[in-house]
Amino acid sequence: MRRVLRSAIVFALLGVLMYAAVYVAADRLVYRTGQSNPLYKIATAAAHEYDWVILGASHAMTLDFAAFAGEIERASGQRVMNLAAQGTGPLYQRFVLEEFARSHRARRVLYVVDSFAFYSPRWNEERFGDAKLLRRTPFSPRVAMHLYEYVRHEGVEATALLDYVSGFSKVNDRDRFARDAWEGEAQFERVYRSSSSAVAKRIQYLYPDGLTPALRERYLGELADLLDFARAQGMQVVVVKMPLPDAFRRKLPDEDVFDEALAAVLAPRGIELRDFSQAMGEPGFYFDSDHLNRGGLALFLERDLAPLLSGTVSPQASAR
Repeated sequence: MRRVLRSAIVFALLGVLMYAAVYVAADRLVYRTGQSNPLYKIATAAAHEYDWVILGASHAMTLDFAAFAGEIERASGQRVMNLAAQGTGPLYQRFVLEEFARSHRARRVLYVVDSFAFYSPRWNEERFGDAKLLRRTPFSPRVAMHLYEYVRHEGVEATALLDYVSGFSKVNDRDRFARDAWEGEAQFERVYRSSSSAVAKRIQYLYPDGLTPALRERYLGELADLLDFARAQGMQVVVVKMPLPDAFRRKLPDEDVFDEALAAVLAPRGIELRDFSQAMGEPGFYFDSDHLNRGGLALFLERDLAPLLSGTVSPQASAR
């Protein structure tokens, strides 16, 4: 019996050692293939101080496509770090900003706001457990402890922490050797042809839980916490809406109601919304139903974004 028990223990230890070796290899591979994951960017950032940190979901991610971040820095004369992540709301974005502030400094935050991110846990608590994000997030004991706090106090599922610590999604990533890039980047040069059915499907996807006022207020509260944290760190926050095609923007549900609720959060903090959503309504500026292509971004950068980032236009000035 002792011999069987000893053999079982040896077998178990060998299994643990093998898994640990695979885990270490998978985590190291993240540094070889990493690109868009915000926590990877923080872990590998060459600089300590930045003029701007960009937060937001996929509309903000386009500002970092195909080396466009370099064009932004050249046009504005500012050092910029883009920490946007696809499908993320204010809860996840606050987590990212807190991680950034542990080891880096920025003078300002450019927060790209999208109303959909304030109407569902899918873009907030549930995003922490998304395998696509976890498998590209480098392991750090500090991040693990930070995530543990979000499990305890922010409603994040414990399975997200377990996956992150165990590396399950990372070890089982079938695309582990592929570059970490959102598929939208491959369409960056494309010119979109408007489609009402594509717009309808996109809106349905973005608002899976409908328009629940309680959820909106909950996640606006998370945004308020993010703004207060940034201010406590000495960062000025500028909130913007990215340009959208007219056909998409007109289908956004109750956007005026959201804007009023957002203003109630921003105004007491001396922050004004810079709304560029109506600045470029033609579909030719986009590569899909709602994301700017290279040509559209180049025009937006020259006309609106570079002056805002460089201080030529005051962040508190009204947008067109």
